[in-house]
Amino acid sequence: MYIKRFLEWIGLKEKLNLKFCKPPYVNEGDIWWASLGENIGSEINGKSDKFSRPVVIYKKLSHGFYFVIPTTSKIKSGSWYVFFKQKGRGMNACLHQGRSIDYRRLYSKLGRLDEIDYTNLKKGFLKIYR
Repeated sequence: MYIKRFLEWIGLKEKLNLKFCKPPYVNEGDIWWASLGENIGSEINGKSDKFSRPVVIYKKLSHGFYFVIPTTSKIKSGSWYVFFKQKGRGMNACLHQGRSIDYRRLYSKLGRLDEIDYTNLKKGFLKIYR
């Protein structure tokens, strides 16, 4: 049985909330490490002490506020996933796990989707959510 780390996540979330810094320079299609937290049920969790996982910046909603799509390195198939490669490693964007986040959850840029992969991601997203 997996033990959830909710109290640890609450402590980190409090620190992130109190963090004062300028939003990073972010573009749509960028891949960033983001602290997504310890979540419930089928919601995707972050890992490590930062409760993080790579996310694709799908849309900039405002200065410092983004709609992101979490990723996984696990092999997945179906309309909810879009496969891409990042630095030679296969990854899947989890379209059904998209969410809005504040810039303070971001902490390190991992890379950027190329135009073809970002276009495929947008097509997959619009196919599901239109």
